[in-house]
Amino acid sequence: MSTPTSLKIYLIRHGETKWSKAGRNNGNTDIPLTNQGELDAQQVGQRLQTIKFCRILCSPLQRAMRARELALSGAVAEIEPDLAEWNYGDYEGQLTQAVRNIRCNWDLYRDGCPGGESIAQVAARADRLISRLRPITGNVALFSHSQFGSILSMRWIGLPVSEAAHFPQEAGSVTILMYADHQPDVPVVSRWSGEGPSFSLGIYPGSDVPKETKSAAIARWENEGGEITSQTHVRVGRVHEVMTI
Repeated sequence: MSTPTSLKIYLIRHGETKWSKAGRNNGNTDIPLTNQGELDAQQVGQRLQTIKFCRILCSPLQRAMRARELALSGAVAEIEPDLAEWNYGDYEGQLTQAVRNIRCNWDLYRDGCPGGESIAQVAARADRLISRLRPITGNVALFSHSQFGSILSMRWIGLPVSEAAHFPQEAGSVTILMYADHQPDVPVVSRWSGEGPSFSLGIYPGSDVPKETKSAAIARWENEGGEITSQTHVRVGRVHEVMTI
């Protein structure tokens, strides 16, 4: 791949909807934000108000588009189909437990969705988008969804789709994907808001995942079709300061 740039990706999940509040699988069903969801988006906007974005990309679904409108009012945005949520197919609108009542131990990130997108298809979307983002220099805002946002983050740092289950993105959260300050060819998750605006994942020197774990993860990712950079490190830090953007 080309030499990494000073790209910094702000990955934003839209605010609350009736289905997200109820825990229902919401892929292509185009439902609006709740009042709380609109408030979530406005709060995201307050956190992003000092950031200058060279590009803003948004899922075509109205819950993401409305979040973008409220968070970055007046800014020019591009519709990006690859940012859409996982197509749940036959499991659209269902609770996870209801699906497991008919398919024991079903796991989205392992089993995919009949009648919808497979794991490989969603991973391909993430990889395709990442390949287009990597050459950009500057700050980029992505307005997307819970499951796809987690998958995009995993693919960014070289982990397989299955690991996304451990990195949830809550409504109105912001995650930052970038390159390490002192190792510019190493993609990292700089900040993680999987539990909302008060949670972040720190990247600390010496906190590398054990070599054997890292190698296995990267091997699985390669098998799924991901691109491995010349020097890929996966680092996991401890929770630290309240997230401020």
